[in-house]
Amino acid sequence: MPLLETEALPEDRTQDATLPTAPGAPSAAELSVLTPMERAIFRLVHRMNGGRWKTFWTWCQRVIGAGWIHLATYNIMRVYGLENLRRVSPERPILLVANHRSFFDMYAVSTVLFRRTDWPKRLFFPVRGRFFYQSPLGALVNFIMGWWSMYPPFFATAEKRAWDAYAMRRLIELCRDGHGHIIGFHPEGTRNKGPDPYSFLPPQPGVGRLILEARPQVVPVFVAGLCNSLPRQILRNWTGGEKIRIRFGAPLDLARFATRRGGLKTYKQIADFVMSKIAELAEEDRREYGSSGANRAARDR
Repeated sequence: MPLLETEALPEDRTQDATLPTAPGAPSAAELSVLTPMERAIFRLVHRMNGGRWKTFWTWCQRVIGAGWIHLATYNIMRVYGLENLRRVSPERPILLVANHRSFFDMYAVSTVLFRRTDWPKRLFFPVRGRFFYQSPLGALVNFIMGWWSMYPPFFATAEKRAWDAYAMRRLIELCRDGHGHIIGFHPEGTRNKGPDPYSFLPPQPGVGRLILEARPQVVPVFVAGLCNSLPRQILRNWTGGEKIRIRFGAPLDLARFATRRGGLKTYKQIADFVMSKIAELAEEDRREYGSSGANRAARDR
């Protein structure tokens, strides 16, 4: 789901008066690079991710969203490492860093969080804006599937670099401060479509910059067993099929990077370290499920 590859540009801090209801609003100059449709959808989603609206949609996520996903997966869901979540504090933002093979990775992870932990949560999933913010259909999917939590959007195009600088700034704000903030992030930047569930794409440096500047609590997650067809995935719950496995690792000790200067080299080192911890969880899964998981994953691609 999430993607982050952009680097920061100089900030224009002139605020747009049309966005008064949520913190972290973009400037008029940053908004100007978006199309009218993109601006309209962003204004809506931005509003839905602040104040009482965010509280209401979080309730919908916890009760309705997590409820139906649980009903569609309870027979085949396997969760490991929940004890590691007891080592984080909801007083500070939590960055979940996970591998990315299915459209539904973070939906499954968020359902586990809502149903198996009892501390307050406010979820944010940064995404590529090309679909979710460029058409009414994309906005509808964000509403139905994510309760508006696919936010903030990145476009990763030359003409929208000013916007991506804002989106990075906003994401850093969400990862730096906020009781119960949980940010779901895929360091690979895009879905890995290869047949081997234990292989990974190179991590993008954006996650390193986010961690270095925001200093959130970082929890690695490995997800396996999900396919990319919603009807087929739901059917598996009753007909049998590959187990969905979600493994939470211990919060990462990133002290070794704390005093390093920001820059592409440092960001990449942090990204590589984070990805290595996800890979360790993958090896745990490989030892338990072995070639059976890889063979099923290859058939499902």
